[in-house]
Amino acid sequence: PSRAAALRLQLLFALRQRALHVLEAGLAAELHDALVALRTEWPQLAQELALGRLNPQPGLPEGVRDQLQALLTPDAARAAELRAECARGFEGIAMRLWPQLEVVVVRTAHGAERLYCDSLCQAECQGLPFYCPFYQAAGTLLGVNLWPAEPAPRFLLCPDWAFCEFLPCPANKEPRTVLLDELWEGREYGLVVTAHPGEYRCRTGEVLRVAGFHKQCPMVEPVRRESQTLSVRGESISEEQFCQSLCHALRMWPGARLIDYVCVESSLLGDSSGPCAPHYEVFLELQGLRDLSEGQRYKLDQCLQEDFPVYKSFRFKGSIGPLRLHLVRPGTFTRLREALGSPLPMPRVLHEEQLLRLVQGSVVS
Repeated sequence: PSRAAALRLQLLFALRQRALHVLEAGLAAELHDALVALRTEWPQLAQELALGRLNPQPGLPEGVRDQLQALLTPDAARAAELRAECARGFEGIAMRLWPQLEVVVVRTAHGAERLYCDSLCQAECQGLPFYCPFYQAAGTLLGVNLWPAEPAPRFLLCPDWAFCEFLPCPANKEPRTVLLDELWEGREYGLVVTAHPGEYRCRTGEVLRVAGFHKQCPMVEPVRRESQTLSVRGESISEEQFCQSLCHALRMWPGARLIDYVCVESSLLGDSSGPCAPHYEVFLELQGLRDLSEGQRYKLDQCLQEDFPVYKSFRFKGSIGPLRLHLVRPGTFTRLREALGSPLPMPRVLHEEQLLRLVQGSVVS
C-alpha cells in the first residue's frame, strides 16, 4: 500500500479498539498525518466501521484489501461513538476516542519531528505525554532513553550496540575522532558509526551534544543534521537555528499557526530564480492566515539578520539576496512525505528538483 493508504488503514483498525493504552508511530509525522486524515475523513471511517466494509481507495491493492476485509466486522456502536466525538471537535480527540490511553510513543521526537509533536500536543493528543524510547541513526539502534518524564529526550549510548566514534565540532583542520570515554559534557560531536557489514566508519550527518553522564556512560541529545544546513555563501544556518528565527517571525503574524515548512537554496531553482544574488526560498503552510503582506514576509529575513550577524553582513553587502517566502495550499507537505518514500525525518532543506517542483506546484501566494 501507499503511505497514505497504510496510515489510513492503521487508523481504521486502531479506531476499532476502544481499549488502547498506547499510540505508537515510527515518526511523529506519521501520527500527525493519520490524525489529519481523521479530521477530513471521519464520516467515511465511521461508515466503514458501521458496515464492516473497506471502501476502495487509491494506493491499496485489491488483494491486500480483500485480506484486510476478512478481519473487519460491523460495529455500529463504535461508529456512533466516533461520529459523536468528531462532531465535538478535535482538540483532545485521542483521549476521547481511546479513554485508556496512557502515552504516545514515537521513534523520533527531536529535530524536524519536534514540530509535529508540538502540533499534536496542542490539538489531537492534548493531555498525553510523549516518549521517544530509542535513538537511531544510519539504520542502527544506538541509545536508550531512560528518562521518559523529561520533555526533551536524552539518550544513553549503549557501547555494545554499535561501534561509535565522534568528530569534535567545529572540526579541526586535521579532524581526529574520539571514543566514548573521551567525550566532554556540553560539547558537540559529529557521529561516525560502524555497525553493518560493509559499512565501515560511516558519517551519519548527525550532530550530538553531550548532556551529561550516567554511571560514566555519556547521555546525548541530537542537535542537528548536517545535510539540513542553509549556506549560499558559507554562512551555515542549521535547521534548529532557522526554525527559531521562523518561530520569532511567526509571533509577528497575528493569528498564524505554523503547520509545516521547507527551505531551498536558490541554486536549485536555476534560471527560474531570476538574475539576483544567491538567496533562500521558504515554503510555508500556515493556518489562520490566507496571505502575507510584503512587510510581513520581510519579517523572516529581518529575524535572520537579527539572529545571525554573518547573514546580516552578507545581506548588507548584497552578496545574499532577500529571502523569498511562499505560502502553499493545505496538504502539500503530506504529499511531499508521500513522494519522499523512505520513513526518514522530514527534510527541511530540499536538494532534489523533483521534490522542489512538487512544492512549487502548490504555491498559492
